Amino acid sequence: MQNKSEYEINKKQEQARQHIQNIKGFYQHLVAYILFTPFTIFINYKTYWDYKWFWYSIIIWGIAVAIHALRVFVFKDALGSKWEARKIEEIMRKEENKWE
Repeated sequence: MQNKSEYEINKKQEQARQHIQNIKGFYQHLVAYILFTPFTIFINYKTYWDYKWFWYSIIIWGIAVAIHALRVFVFKDALGSKWEARKIEEIMRKEENKWE
């Protein structure tokens, strides 16, 4: 059986792994955006260059990449595991007080 400190260490390791996965996902998203952008420009150029529709995909996808970056690097704990732990404790306290 694990004691509390081992549990806390394992919990922190799992949180670190999850954050690394989030960072990795962001970089994959960014690389896909960087590779896809010239491709959309090329397709637009080869099909109908008079109407520059590629801007729509570049801007919308760019906004999505920016939101992804904010979520991973700036607001990483906004709805992350720490928030979940706080909510679980809050609900457990409410349930415990309800039965007393």
